[in-house]
Amino acid sequence: MATTSAPVYPANTPIPFDLLVSKKHRALSRGVLGFADSSGNIVFKVNRQDSKLSFSHAKAILLDSTGNPLISLYPHNDGSWQGFKGDDGDKNLIFKVRRVLTKFTRTELEVFLVSENQGQGELTCDFKVIGCHFQRSCTIYKGDSIVAQTSLMHKLRKICVSRSKFRLTMFPSLEDPSLVVALVVIFLFSGPKKFQVLDKIPISIL
Repeated sequence: MATTSAPVYPANTPIPFDLLVSKKHRALSRGVLGFADSSGNIVFKVNRQDSKLSFSHAKAILLDSTGNPLISLYPHNDGSWQGFKGDDGDKNLIFKVRRVLTKFTRTELEVFLVSENQGQGELTCDFKVIGCHFQRSCTIYKGDSIVAQTSLMHKLRKICVSRSKFRLTMFPSLEDPSLVVALVVIFLFSGPKKFQVLDKIPISIL
């Protein structure tokens, strides 16, 4: 009997590559965020585990299509995040994220890779994530280069666009796709809390 292999993200492709981001997918449980390719196959998914103790004890786990943990994301009360390899919050720190600005129209994050900042007195920002949480729009920069962008799914003759599903476009680079997806997840979870009640409202394109 023929077996179907799990979808694999084609890293380092010479052309941009799109993933569709949504919580509504037939292969996902309720509330799980999925990243699917153009054929509808899940490439990445995110399980969020909220804690009753405090916000700082909550975490999100980025998984591959077969459910293997890739990166665990831990938020802190000051708006910062830490990303650890696999499902381990005690060691193997990959990166730190610092929230620079959070407004209704603009969110800015700075990302510091542990491997690039070892032995340095002052941390050097490796990536910046800038965008608008309400519009599901952000751009990930490495220096002056654009690594990835998210955007809503605009359709012809549509007055309003749903924000429950949007597009992530990754541009040709040497960056680990799972790292890029993890930064998008942090951006989504870093929106202004007082506006999260508006998250299900469609946005007008007029």
